[in-house]
Amino acid sequence: MILSVCFIYFVGLGFLSIICFFSSIYFMICDWSVVLEYELFTLNSNIVCMSVLFDWMSLLFMSFVLFISCMVIFYSDEYMEGDLTLHRFILLVVMFVASMMFLIISPNLISILLGWDGLGLVSYCLVIYYQNFKSYNAGMITALSNRIGDVALLMSIAWMLNYGDWNYIYYLDYAKSDLVMGVVGGLVVLAALTKSAQIPFSSWLPAAMAAPTPVSALVHSSTLVTAGVYLLIRFGSGLNDYLTSFLLFVSVLTMFMAGLGANYEFDLKKIIALSTLSQLGLMMSILALGDYFLAFFHLLTHALFKALLFMCAGCMIHNLSGVQDVRYMGGLISQMPVTCCYFNVCNMALCGLPFLSGFYSKDLILEAVSMGWLNWFVYLCFYFSTGLTVCYSVRLSYYSVIGDYNFYSTHNVSDSGLVMLKGMSGLILLVVVGGSVLSWLLFPTPYFVVLPQFMKLMVVMVLLLGFYVGYEFSKFLIGYSLKGLRYLYSSLFFSSMWNLPVLSTFGVNYYPVHLGGVYYQGFDHGWSEYFGSQNIYNNMVGVSKVLQFLSVNSVKVYLSFLVVWVLWIFLFL
Repeated sequence: MILSVCFIYFVGLGFLSIICFFSSIYFMICDWSVVLEYELFTLNSNIVCMSVLFDWMSLLFMSFVLFISCMVIFYSDEYMEGDLTLHRFILLVVMFVASMMFLIISPNLISILLGWDGLGLVSYCLVIYYQNFKSYNAGMITALSNRIGDVALLMSIAWMLNYGDWNYIYYLDYAKSDLVMGVVGGLVVLAALTKSAQIPFSSWLPAAMAAPTPVSALVHSSTLVTAGVYLLIRFGSGLNDYLTSFLLFVSVLTMFMAGLGANYEFDLKKIIALSTLSQLGLMMSILALGDYFLAFFHLLTHALFKALLFMCAGCMIHNLSGVQDVRYMGGLISQMPVTCCYFNVCNMALCGLPFLSGFYSKDLILEAVSMGWLNWFVYLCFYFSTGLTVCYSVRLSYYSVIGDYNFYSTHNVSDSGLVMLKGMSGLILLVVVGGSVLSWLLFPTPYFVVLPQFMKLMVVMVLLLGFYVGYEFSKFLIGYSLKGLRYLYSSLFFSSMWNLPVLSTFGVNYYPVHLGGVYYQGFDHGWSEYFGSQNIYNNMVGVSKVLQFLSVNSVKVYLSFLVVWVLWIFLFL
C-alpha cells in the first residue's frame, strides 16, 4: 500500500494536535507558563534572543490550528486531484502552518516577525497558485497590504531598542502609562489592522479568494487573518484608552460594512470571506472593550465552523465544475444531501443559533456588550451586524440549497467524493458541541449575565428579523425582481465594500500608473524630446549638412572666406 503525501501529513499534524490539546489542559490545571530563551548575540547591552512561550492559551490555539490543518490537508487529497504539483501545494500549506506556529509561541517581537513575514510570503505563493492574471493581481494586493503591517512591526522593533529587550510580555504591566510602549502599541495595532483586514485595509481579503479553496478554509479559520487578533490578545493589556477607542470604532465599522456587503455579493467564496471579515470585526471590538478572554473564545469557536463552511463550499464548487455564482446553484439538497446538511449546520452556528458552537461565544459577547457602558452607535452596530449575519446566511442557504436546480448541467453532482466527506465529517461534531465543551473547559466559573427580559430576548428578535429580511431580499423567482436591483446605485456602493477597493487598490494602483503614462507621453515623448535630445539631434544634423556643403565646395569657399576676411580687416581695423 502506497501512502499519499496528504495522508502522511494528516497523521503527523493530527498527532501533534492531540498532544498540544492535552498539554494545554494540563497547563490550565497546573496554571503553568513556560518561557524558553536562547540567546543569539548581545549588541551594546541589547540581548537578541529566540524566545518561546508555552501556556494554556498558545497550546490550545496550536492544537486547533493543527487539527484544522490536518483535516484541510486530508480534504485536499481529493479536491486537488489531478494537480501536477500537489507535493508543492502540500509543502506550501505545511510552511503556512509552521509560520503560524512561530507566531503563536513567540513572546518576542523579533521572533514574531519570522512567523509574521512567513505568513505574508507563503500566502502570496498560495494566492497565485493557479497562475492566471486574476491570481497574480490578488496576490500582489494581498502582499502589498500586508507589507504595511510588516513595516509597522519592524518600526516597533526599532522603537523597543529604548528598553534593550524585545520580550514585550515583561513590559505590559506599565505599558498604559508609558509613552514609549504607547508608540509600540500603536504600531502593533496598525500591524494587526492590516493582517486582520480591518478598514481601510479590507479589500485584500475578498481578493485573496483566488487561492484554492482548501487554502481559503485554512486562512479564514485559524491562520492568516486571525494572526492580528491573536497578537492583540497577547498585547491587549498594554494598549491605552486612546488606542482601544480607535480600535473599537474601526472594528465596529468593519463588522457592519462586511455584513452589509455580503448581502449584495453573488460569489459563494466571497460571501463567506465577507462573513469572516464581519466576525473579525466582532473579535476586534470585544478586544477593544477589554475582554481578551471572550475574544479568544470566539476565535476558537469561529475557527471550527468557518473551516467547515469553506470545505462545504469547496465541495459544491468542485462538483459544479468550478462555478462559484450562487445563482447557478439551488436545489443542491437533492443532489448533495450530506454536504448541504453540514453547510446548513455551519450557517446556523455562524448565526448563533442556540446550542451550536457559535451561540456560546456570540450570545455571551452581545450580553457582555449590553452590560457595558457603550454609546448608542456602537451598541446598535453590534445588533445590526448580528442581524445582517443571519440575513446573508439565510440568503446563502436559500440560493444554494433551497429552490430549483439552476445549473446548466446535471453531470457529476453528488456526494460521491468520500475523501472530502471524511475530511468534513472530522469537523462537524466539533461544530455542534465544540462551543459548549470549550465554555466548560475555559471558564472555571460560568458567566452569568443578568439582564432585563427585553434585553435577553433582543438577540432572538434580531435573529428572527434577520431571517425574515434575508428571505425577502433573496427571493429569486421568474417574474419576481430582486429588491436589490431596484436601488442599483446603493447596491453597487454596498457590494463594493463602501468603495474601499477604489480607495485602497485602484486608488493606489491605477491612478498613479495612469499618471505615469500621461507624464511619459507628455514629457519623455513630448516637450523633453522637442527641447532635449531630439532637438539637439536635429540641430546637429543641420550644422553637419552646412559643414558638409562647405567641405564639398572647398576652393571657391576658401577663396570667398579669404576675400571676406581681408575686407573685414580693412573695414574694421
